[in-house]
Amino acid sequence: MTDDRKTSPRILAISWGHMDVEGLTPGKDFKLYPGGGRPWDWSETGTQHRPGVQPADVEELLAYGTTVVVLSRGMQLQLEVDPRTLALLEERGVTVHVAETVEAVQTYNDLALTQPVGGLFHSTC
Repeated sequence: MTDDRKTSPRILAISWGHMDVEGLTPGKDFKLYPGGGRPWDWSETGTQHRPGVQPADVEELLAYGTTVVVLSRGMQLQLEVDPRTLALLEERGVTVHVAETVEAVQTYNDLALTQPVGGLFHSTC
């Protein structure tokens, strides 16, 4: 890459309980951001299906320069998003997309072509 902008890794494949992400070892849930990503370990922040994605879950994405966030709610929309998380993103002026996982992957991949996007992806329920 010849400029200073780091691109976000593209999601190459998604199926129940499995994701293939460009440059990363396949896994189940991921945190992705400009320049890379890693497995998303819910126990780090105490995330559970309810109340859902925590503000602490998105802080790491913002630290890597994410200006747009995509949050997946799982394949069956069982993962919620804590209202405090949405408030934090709004407060920081970050655009947020919340969707079922397959839809979220498509949105994320489209945005990754042109913007410093980050996302949290849950590949099961």
